[in-house]
Amino acid sequence: MAKATTTNIEERKKDILDAALYCFLNFGYSKTSMDDVAKKAGISRPLIYLKFKNKEDLLLGLFDHIMEGRLEEAEKLCKMDMTKKEKLSRMVEILKFEPWSKISGCAMSQEFFNTCCNLDEKNFEKFEKQKLKILIDILGDKAEAEVFSMASDGMLEDVPSCTVLKKRYGILIDKFSK
Repeated sequence: MAKATTTNIEERKKDILDAALYCFLNFGYSKTSMDDVAKKAGISRPLIYLKFKNKEDLLLGLFDHIMEGRLEEAEKLCKMDMTKKEKLSRMVEILKFEPWSKISGCAMSQEFFNTCCNLDEKNFEKFEKQKLKILIDILGDKAEAEVFSMASDGMLEDVPSCTVLKKRYGILIDKFSK
């Protein structure tokens, strides 16, 4: 019997994460079972447990997968020769639009986001601190960065479409990049 390659293992993990995302966004975290994820991924439930110890671990793995590398990419903006407006626009694209576009438009988008934040408060707080540091570097002022961050987080409360979210961020970025 041939040994599974790293590529196959990673592809399988991605299939599981894609299936979990679909299930969590359409049925909600509490109503999604590991059986639902396995069925959607076209694999057996025990195979999921080889990658993730439980549903909570799967959800956190999914959130990490969606956000993977984003902070590092946003941090690079601080050193780039761009205007404040260009940096803010690109940072918002990296940290907000791209992830939101993966989860928006589904019945349980907001629940998914809130559940991720509540299950892993420590990592979410770490993410928020790193995001604030990037904003301070871009805006040059801690108070402005805090206000931008709070306003930014509030824009997702009514689960807007990506089009609406882009318009909102356009206004916010214009106000803070003068």
